[in-house]
Amino acid sequence: MQIIIKTKNIELTPSLENFINGKIGKLGKFLFDGAELFVEIERETSHHKKGEVFFAEAIVSLPGKKLISQAKGDDLGKAITEVKEELEIEIKKYKLKKIELPRRKAKKSQNEEIF
Repeated sequence: MQIIIKTKNIELTPSLENFINGKIGKLGKFLFDGAELFVEIERETSHHKKGEVFFAEAIVSLPGKKLISQAKGDDLGKAITEVKEELEIEIKKYKLKKIELPRRKAKKSQNEEIF
């Protein structure tokens, strides 16, 4: 899985890049090897000090669907963690619909033929 990071109004330091790769990289076990995951982080305004200042977004393109997860927060780490958790739920839903349900139907029809 390839993670592409884009920043806006924030400098991408090696520690920030390692944090994002560590958090978002855990989603690799749910995706196939050639998947590309786009992560965009930004500081929405440079003059505000309080409130939901940071914005994080992750986009992954899967066959037949594009999954998008967004989060805002007062801490960049929390926003990235929320995006990861939301995207993980969406990927699991996608895999259940596209992979597990056809398997269950095939197994059910196979069992009905035996009886």
